[in-house]
Amino acid sequence: LLTARVADVQLAPANYPKTQIWGYDGQMPGTLIRVQQGDRIQRRFINELPQASTVHWHGLRIDNTMDGVAGLTQDAVPPGETFDYEFTAHDAGTFWYHAHTRSMEQVARGLYGALIVDEAEPADTDRDEILILDDWRLDPETAQLDSDFNAPHDRSHSGRLGNFVATNGSLETNLPVKPNERLRLRLINASNAKIFQLALSGFEGWIMAYDGMPLDVPEKVEGPFLLASGQRVDLFVDVTAITGEVAHLVRIDGEEGISQAAFPVGSSESSASRRNTPTPLPPNPNMSVPEVDTARRFDLKMEGGAMGGLQTAMLDGKEMSFRELAAVNQFWSFNGVVGLTDTPLAQLSSGETARVSIQNDSVFPHAMHLHGMHFREVTEGGLGPMRDTLLMGGGESREIAFVADNPGKWLFHCHMLEHAAPGMTTSLSTRSILPVCSRSARIAVAPE
Repeated sequence: LLTARVADVQLAPANYPKTQIWGYDGQMPGTLIRVQQGDRIQRRFINELPQASTVHWHGLRIDNTMDGVAGLTQDAVPPGETFDYEFTAHDAGTFWYHAHTRSMEQVARGLYGALIVDEAEPADTDRDEILILDDWRLDPETAQLDSDFNAPHDRSHSGRLGNFVATNGSLETNLPVKPNERLRLRLINASNAKIFQLALSGFEGWIMAYDGMPLDVPEKVEGPFLLASGQRVDLFVDVTAITGEVAHLVRIDGEEGISQAAFPVGSSESSASRRNTPTPLPPNPNMSVPEVDTARRFDLKMEGGAMGGLQTAMLDGKEMSFRELAAVNQFWSFNGVVGLTDTPLAQLSSGETARVSIQNDSVFPHAMHLHGMHFREVTEGGLGPMRDTLLMGGGESREIAFVADNPGKWLFHCHMLEHAAPGMTTSLSTRSILPVCSRSARIAVAPE
């Protein structure tokens, strides 16, 4: 069972009141789901919330009917009702689950949890730690959530950014370690819109996987790295701090470095000497993207937001000025169209490789997330690592390629959830593929 319900939890320090959240099984984060690669996951979702809801299994390549997108892959589950989710965890890695109905409100209220799929053979580490990063917007006196989930400023600017940054629902995270100990840190950004800039102190580290997909060669962590909304990173870190010191996962806000999680080093040694550089994690199935040079190509132009150049766009079949769109709290478009339409952006054959050129003509970043499949960025040097969420900076142009190997209608949307709600979707034709940073865009993949 997986029950979404209202609960009171101690988010802020103990001298503050408890905060009312919406949590899976009343917890923050929600109940950890941990299985072995190849296991069948079965969960009956019970909705005890005052709103309809669904569960999306972020990053998992599963059957379309189980993807949890209200209005596209299933009907939203009304209060008091249930829905049975059942699918196979084909890929090992770090994933998460979260609400996908009124996401910008329900995720901000706490409806998310970690979903870990373990490899058949355990990795060569001493510890495995899950760190879910989030920011909450709390009233500084009552410690209650700001209830304005439709603020035009958030929807037209950087999204809902919080004043209380937490790890696993706590302001302070302290995890004692030993010298030379090797940890696997599974980082998940569950925030609505915050881009975490992170660094390591007292550790030597390697990035082993992005968004659950292992790298062919581990990347040495040489400096700060970014984690956008919806993204995950698997790190292997060796404790280099000595007894009595504290190692840190550091969050960089402006010019200031702040401890996101602290690792005080104890006196007993984990090993007398350091390990060698870690070997790669075993690959997941179907990670190659062949025939990129001959793939069909599509364009996706992202416009809108404050200080943007969007003049007019189509909403519900009507051409509207930006001022008119703003009056109905809509701010973003894809290829000049606001909002999800009935026509898929691309009709692709099963097994076909597609390329999408994405142009961000806004001044704000967008974390583009593709459901049901993973992609690789096309660069001058070749193909980048496999991911499901791509961070696009303001004014940037990037290109991705993926294999349409999972039949169904899939969303491709901005995981800055306040950008997803106010309109970034397109429905021009099958010429202009992919999609979206709004209620979401869709790609249809025809079954064989």
